[in-house]
Amino acid sequence: MVWSGETWDAAAFAVTLFLGFLLVISAFRYQYGRGRGRNAPPGTFGLPLIGETLEFLGCQRSGKPAEFFDTRINKYGEIFKTSIVGHPTAMFCSPAGNRLLFSNENKLVVSSWPSSVGKLFGKSILTATGDEAKRLRRMLMMFLRPEALQTFVGRVDLIARRHLADEWIGKEEVRVFPLMEHYTFSLACNLFASVDDEGEIAKLSHHFMVLLKGVLQIPIDLPGTRYNKAKHAASAIRRELQSIIDHRRIALAHGNASLEQDLMSYLLSNVDEEGKSLTDEEIKDNILQLFFASHDTSSATLTLLLKYLAEHPDCYERILKEQLEIAGSKAGGQLLEWEELQKMKYSWRAAQETLRMTPPVQGSFREAITDFTYGGFTIPRGWKCYWTVNSTHKKAEYFEDPEKFDPSRFEGAGPAPYTFVPFGGGHRMCPGNEFARMEMLVFLHNIAKSFKWELVDKDEKISVDPMPAPVNGLPIKLHHLESRD
Repeated sequence: MVWSGETWDAAAFAVTLFLGFLLVISAFRYQYGRGRGRNAPPGTFGLPLIGETLEFLGCQRSGKPAEFFDTRINKYGEIFKTSIVGHPTAMFCSPAGNRLLFSNENKLVVSSWPSSVGKLFGKSILTATGDEAKRLRRMLMMFLRPEALQTFVGRVDLIARRHLADEWIGKEEVRVFPLMEHYTFSLACNLFASVDDEGEIAKLSHHFMVLLKGVLQIPIDLPGTRYNKAKHAASAIRRELQSIIDHRRIALAHGNASLEQDLMSYLLSNVDEEGKSLTDEEIKDNILQLFFASHDTSSATLTLLLKYLAEHPDCYERILKEQLEIAGSKAGGQLLEWEELQKMKYSWRAAQETLRMTPPVQGSFREAITDFTYGGFTIPRGWKCYWTVNSTHKKAEYFEDPEKFDPSRFEGAGPAPYTFVPFGGGHRMCPGNEFARMEMLVFLHNIAKSFKWELVDKDEKISVDPMPAPVNGLPIKLHHLESRD
């Protein structure tokens, strides 16, 4: 019998498919089998490969992310096992669990998102571990530390004023969330790479939104899937960033760009403790990751802050009073300065309460680098470990009357340790928390003294995909105030 080339190709494809199937099954049995018979936490892994990912994501999209955790906490306790995006995972659902994961980086656990996320963000601080993570963090903090950020406050103020003039002033009604996305993304483009052209910003924003939708998805890399689209979007953003890097390097060499004008110049001009510069790939990956960390988290928080202030006019009035006092101490048109952000104490408490009520990030992954025991259970090496805001932020044992919006709970000593964790904690705390604080307070200063507002739909639902957002974009009616500048 003589086989044609097509027959050989078909046979080879069938054998490859069969071997691939066996490999997947073997990997599944090995990885998940490590937790059997070893006093692993109670719970279920769900379906092969898919696990309980669909239910995990479904609870978020329905606007009830805590439901996934609450049902299992009630059944299994404050630590349970599951499977998310293809990985056996131990869920830690208490302040003590948060403390364990935050304080044992490189001892028991390392930061470790699912491999699907790692493929999207490459060699970034999000995915790096050990000494490499420390190196990247030190490099990024040259730009993100308060001492460096204070030089950018006036620039952020200008961007916020320009945004309000272009998109809010003269309007009777707006949809808040898309406007907040535009503001925070434009700000990130400006401060990270000095990109001001609206066409370029729109192109990067389009790719970024596609990327965002595919971050926490079942990693099916087939045409048309969210994950596949996200990979292509990440590649497109990197190509744009490489073009900017090439031009910036030339501009720096000829003295046509400042060494401290933005994050890209910082990273191109500085070296680590061993005198090594970041590679272009590292610069692109980390700027991409900071787009992710700073953009949608801040836009979601600002949107929901405006929602809560519309629902609580007494809180708005306190913020208005605080911001008018600051505006009244300045000459007309004078830009904000870092010292004035420190005076916005009640405004920041309102932002913190928004982060507690509707946190933009639901939690984060670690990976066990050794077998360890917690709560009487053994967590096997190689498992993912997940901390979550949903187990503390809205629990009565940690926050009195947790469904009430009450910024005063952040006065004095504030919440108990490891109960309020919107930025994570320990060595892996979000490095951009001061950046987020700056962009939110500057915007709140400008909008509070320009408008009062009311919700168009008081019953609008909040969906989480992967960040919380009102399903209709939060339409509001604007009432213009007399200019205070």
